[in-house]
Amino acid sequence: MTSAESARFSTEDHRWMRRALAVAEQSLFLSNPNPRVGCVLVRDGHWLAEGNTQPVGGRHAEAQALHLAAGQGVDVRGATAYVTLEPCSHRGRTGPCADALLAAGVARVVVALQDPNPQVAGRGIARLRAAGVQVDVGLFAHDALAQNPGFCARMTRGTPWLWLKSASSFDGHTALPDGRSQWITGDAARADGHRWRARACVVLTGIGTVMADDPMLDVRAVQTTRQPVRAVLDTQFIISEQARLFNGDPVWIFTARPDAAKAARLAGRNVKVVVLPTGPSGAIDLRALMQWLGQHEINEVHVEAGARLQGALLAGQHVDEWVSYVAPCVLGDGLSLAALPTPVLSLEAAYRYEFVETLQLGQDIRLRLRDPDRWQALRLACGLS
Repeated sequence: MTSAESARFSTEDHRWMRRALAVAEQSLFLSNPNPRVGCVLVRDGHWLAEGNTQPVGGRHAEAQALHLAAGQGVDVRGATAYVTLEPCSHRGRTGPCADALLAAGVARVVVALQDPNPQVAGRGIARLRAAGVQVDVGLFAHDALAQNPGFCARMTRGTPWLWLKSASSFDGHTALPDGRSQWITGDAARADGHRWRARACVVLTGIGTVMADDPMLDVRAVQTTRQPVRAVLDTQFIISEQARLFNGDPVWIFTARPDAAKAARLAGRNVKVVVLPTGPSGAIDLRALMQWLGQHEINEVHVEAGARLQGALLAGQHVDEWVSYVAPCVLGDGLSLAALPTPVLSLEAAYRYEFVETLQLGQDIRLRLRDPDRWQALRLACGLS
């Protein structure tokens, strides 16, 4: 936000929008495929009510705040609503939030970020203004985008926001040469990794990891009411039908080799088999995969995979972020973070990221890296500079 934009908003506006952003965080594990949104209702400097987006099919943040206010007998006429994303103007699974605010008699709406959803895209703001409501837009817009990179990516480019998760030694190895990796990092880092699983729509791995480790890939170390879908890239459809993944929760298998009988058996265990085309290498076309995920309302993809799949995702320019846990140990030799399909022949050709966050977790460090070009493209697509 520029200084000129900031001047349009008061100290009180800053205070309450920060509160709305904090309220939106309550939807982090909850609202997919809908965005995480917070709404705070204020009148004459006094808090009246607040709400966050509920599970899909439930109330949006504005409707939730109004519902809770009504339940407490609080009159919100003449209030200001601080909302982290533009109120919707169309009827989807729920009614339009712009209409709910108008019916409640709200006098002003402060919006952090205009909704990039083509079905909204300024129409909610226009509807409120046409009804005489003062609407001010742009306060902490970048923060609101940072809470919803997946939703905004899906709405503007048609594909989800994807991050790789890795745990490695200080010298960059994810396992010993024989594949043993339990545990390079400590309890705090592993629990934090489950938080990243919990916020995703899909946890994705490759068949190599399933065959080597037989992982569950579910969320266990943090409390959540919603488990992400677990997905496996399995070009030849060789996954064992006894894999621990198949516990009754939704699993997606992406393959290039149809096997109707095996798919039918797995369907009874809540497994969906999706046949996708292959790329030049003979493996599943990752671009087709990303497009399929976007078409099926997937906002964020969390990848926990081996070096080969991670290298392929990097080379295909599908990686938006990297969440890397680094332990203070040296292995000297072992498996690498990413096996690129072709070697990097110059420093100018290296895959470049920018550090956006570091965090100490016990004895380990979590590094967050982001592709600056993909982040800038997302910002521009959402009308931000």
